[in-house]
Amino acid sequence: MDILVCIKQTFDSEAKIALTVNGQIDAGGIHLVINPYDEYAIEEAVRLKEKFGGEVTVLTIGGSRAQDALRTALAMGGDKGLLIDAPELMAADEWVVAEILAKAASTLSYDLILAGRVAIDDGSAQVAVRLAEKLAIPAAASVVKLSISEKTATVIREIDGGTEELEIRLPAVLTAQKGLNEPRYPSAMSIMKAKKKEIRTLSLADLGLDVKDLLPKMNIERYMLAEPRQTGRKLAGDIPQAVGELIHILQTDVKVL
Repeated sequence: MDILVCIKQTFDSEAKIALTVNGQIDAGGIHLVINPYDEYAIEEAVRLKEKFGGEVTVLTIGGSRAQDALRTALAMGGDKGLLIDAPELMAADEWVVAEILAKAASTLSYDLILAGRVAIDDGSAQVAVRLAEKLAIPAAASVVKLSISEKTATVIREIDGGTEELEIRLPAVLTAQKGLNEPRYPSAMSIMKAKKKEIRTLSLADLGLDVKDLLPKMNIERYMLAEPRQTGRKLAGDIPQAVGELIHILQTDVKVL
């Protein structure tokens, strides 16, 4: 079984985000990691390979820094990596990313495409399902259990208020939710072996794409940091006085009464 895993390199969830003067994220000096949900997709792909044989190809879009994410994925058990080197499209929207991934996927042999349910930086959860639409294959999101039988995948996916069981013909695109598995930590030997595994780099031109044809459908003008949470107020005085002051605050300051 040949499996394609699409990953994204994101900010570490504990990183301190800073903005530039024009409201863009300053990525300088910030530690980048594999999107945590993508780790579940990598782990599931490796387990399926161990059960059925085949190869796991890990695909990402980005500049030279994205090679670090691919090496980590290969250390987790991926067989080879594919980097679409397009640093000029780092601000690309979900439509552009899906277009590029679809072009790259069309050059590969795959029985299944896996990705994380959502990226923790933008939270859109759109790329994988857009990719499936572009490739004209089925998709299921937020998968917490997966079993494969011949050319069919049986999945249990999270939905509002419960779960849903689906049977899907392969090839298909599935997105991994927390709980699908427990991602492994690469051993020192796996990390050393990953350094010798192939990472192929392709440009947009190699895929027959032109940046002029990849204009985003959505543009983000600027980001704003959340307002710091205010500390609580302690009302002095006896209980009747404090209650009166609290009601006044709720009526005039908070305006919920």
